[in-house]
Parts: sequence; C-alpha cells; structure tokens
Amino acid sequence: MDFAYDISIIIPLLDEKESLPELSAWIDRVMTAEKLSYELLFIDDGSTDGSWEVIQQIAAGRPEVHGIRFRRNYGKSAALYEGFAAARGRVVVTMDADLQDSPEEVPAMYHMVVDEGYDVVSGWKKHRKDNVLMKNIPSKFYNWTARRVTGIKLHDMNCGIKAYANEVVKNIEVYGEMHRYIPYLAKNAGFGRITEKPVAHQKRKYGKSKFGLSRFVNGFLDLMSLWFLARFGKKPMHFFGTSGILMFLIGFVMTVWIIVAKLYHQSHHLPYRAVTDQPLFYLALVAILLGAMFFLAGFIGEMISRSATERNRYQIKDRF
Repeated sequence: MDFAYDISIIIPLLDEKESLPELSAWIDRVMTAEKLSYELLFIDDGSTDGSWEVIQQIAAGRPEVHGIRFRRNYGKSAALYEGFAAARGRVVVTMDADLQDSPEEVPAMYHMVVDEGYDVVSGWKKHRKDNVLMKNIPSKFYNWTARRVTGIKLHDMNCGIKAYANEVVKNIEVYGEMHRYIPYLAKNAGFGRITEKPVAHQKRKYGKSKFGLSRFVNGFLDLMSLWFLARFGKKPMHFFGTSGILMFLIGFVMTVWIIVAKLYHQSHHLPYRAVTDQPLFYLALVAILLGAMFFLAGFIGEMISRSATERNRYQIKDRF
C-alpha cells in the first residue's frame, strides 16, 4: 500500500496557542534531521483562545501542515477520530499539544512499527513530572486496573504519545471518551502486537491541564463498558440470560423452600409463620422478577445485535 508520508502526527488541542509554534518547530527539526516525510494535523477541539489563528499562521506556506476545527468542544476522542480518518502516513503518531510529550521520541517509535512489526507502540512516562497526589498515585491505580481488565501489559495506557500502523487507526472507532483505551480497541480489532516505550516527560510550560480527577471515575466506567462490549457485545444473551436464569432459580428455590417448610410445620402441628410474613419470601420474589427481567433484557439485546448492520463485520488479515 502506498502512503503519502512516512508519518502522520496528530495533535488534538484545546486552548494551547502558546505552545503550538514551539511544538511545530520542534517537530520539524526532528523530522528533518531524521529525513522522514511527515504531515502535521492539528485538531482544534473548539478552542476560544485564538489557537486556530495560530494554526493558520503555522500552516502558511507549509503544505504538510493541516488543520481541522470543530465548531464546539467535542472531546479528545472526537478529535482523534477525525485525525485518524484524515491521516495518510504509513505510521500514525498522536501526541498532546502541551509540550509534555517530546517529538524526539517519534523516530524510534516509527521504527518500532515499521522495522519491528508492532501494531501499537504506547509511550510510558516512567518518570512523571506531575503532581504526585493528584496525578501519579491515581494514575498508577488506574493503569493497574486497566492491565487486569484488558490483559495488555502497559504501564501507561493513557499516555498521549503513541504510534500506530496506519491499518490500525483505519479499523477502529474512537468515540465518547474511549481515547484512553485505544490499545484495547486495537486488540479487540485483531491487532495484538502491542508494546510500550519509555518516553521523556516534561512539565507543562504554558496554560493548565484540561483534565481533573473525574477522568479516573469516567475512565473506569468506560473500561467496564469496553470490556462488556468486547466480551458480550455480539452475544448479550450469554451474560443477561445466564444471570437471569441464575437469579430466577435462586428465587424459585427459596420460594419453594419457604412454602415446604411452612407446610411441614403445619402438618406436624409446629409453630409456623405465614409465608407472606417472612421477609425472605419477598427477597425470593425480587430475585424471580429480576431474573425474568434480565432474561428478557438479554433476549431484546440479542434481537438488536442480530439486526445491527455490523453484526458480520470481521477483521480479515489476508485473502487470496
């Protein structure tokens, strides 16, 4: 397959006008020194500080520089989605616009994809320059959880600087806030050669971070969603049906046991309570109702899945 460039560098940004000229010049120095052809795609995610005007100034007279501007802020996933769609390089690199990611890392990551055959190379901020309490500790816990759930042994799943084979970004869909888990999306799409590279990490030079602690809560919820979709997205009845039948059986057995116990005590003239006076009876009814609802949810999910336009979409590696 022919590509227009060796590397496509995608930079999503929101209100980062101070750092853009310096970042652009830095990238150009590195790519020129390495004799790598490249395109630079700035994705302006609804900036209000004049970042778009700066991007236009940078792009003047430089055909390798392109810009995409959203009418409002849609989020990093939307920016990466548009960048991936527009990328024409053999290797696609993403990096943040805040100068905390070093362009010096790009050539080595490029060669790891091209020469060593990796599908995804994720950066690893081994020595972070962030606040320990606000970012480092939560990040370690978040990454530990991500490793356990996804089975991908990355130390820094959400690192901004990553390199992908072009085929990877053209065969995954980034939406919502799933940019944190692109390696997992790639794995689920059949691109399993994923590795990491320790990268330099700088302190933020201009502006302030756009992310708060809420991203860790949202990130965990997104991770659970991805895990569920990857495992049960095309077979929801396997989850809901199994859970529903189990709950129904538990409730049914509890109900029968309560009734039988009452009849036994009654027939032997032993003290007993009415079935409806026992809290356990109502718990059993709740279990039966939830079981039936879960089973129906699985049935409806199965019908929706079978009607989906992508129900038979598969990643084919080779064909002859």
